[in-house]
Amino acid sequence: MGKVGEVAVGEVGESVIEIRPAREDEYLAVGELVESAFRSLLGSDLSENYANELRDVAIRARSTDVFVALLGERIVGSVTYVGDPSSPFAEELEAGEVGVRMLAVDPAVQGSGVGRAMMEFCKLRAQADRARAIFLFSTPAMVAAHRLYRSMGFSEPSERTLTVGNGLCLLPFRLEL
Repeated sequence: MGKVGEVAVGEVGESVIEIRPAREDEYLAVGELVESAFRSLLGSDLSENYANELRDVAIRARSTDVFVALLGERIVGSVTYVGDPSSPFAEELEAGEVGVRMLAVDPAVQGSGVGRAMMEFCKLRAQADRARAIFLFSTPAMVAAHRLYRSMGFSEPSERTLTVGNGLCLLPFRLEL
C-alpha cells in the first residue's frame, strides 16, 4: 500500500482501492454503509442506540478521523481512527495506544481484502503517529474480522474483555507496533 499524506492506494485483487478521509457530503452514505455492515453481522443484536451511533458519521468526524475505502468511485468501506485518547470515541485506550472503531465493509464485497487494506492503512497511520499499539474491541459475531486481526499479529488480552450495558461482550484485540 502506498501512502501519500492522508490518502493510501493499494490493490484488492485486480482492483485499485483508495483510502482517504470521508467528505462531509458522504457522511450519510458512509453511515448507511456502516450500519448495513454491522446489521448483516449482528442482526437483532444491533441495538437501535448503537445503530444510530453507527449512522452518525458527522459526530464521529468532530473528534476522530473517519476514512473511506473506494473501489473506483464507489465507497465500499469505512473505518474510524481514534488517535486522541481524550476523544469520546476512545474505548479503554491505554497510554501510547490508538484505537480503531467501526471498521465496516459493504456486505457485497466482504472477503475481498477491503477490510485488510483499511487495517493496513490504520497501522501505517499509527506508526506515523508514533503509537506503541493499536487497540480495538470486536463482538463475538465478527468472526471474519477476528481472523483478519489474528493474521495481522493482533493479540487478544483477555483481561481487557469488556461487557457493555446491554450484556454484549466486547473482545479486545491489540497490535504492538
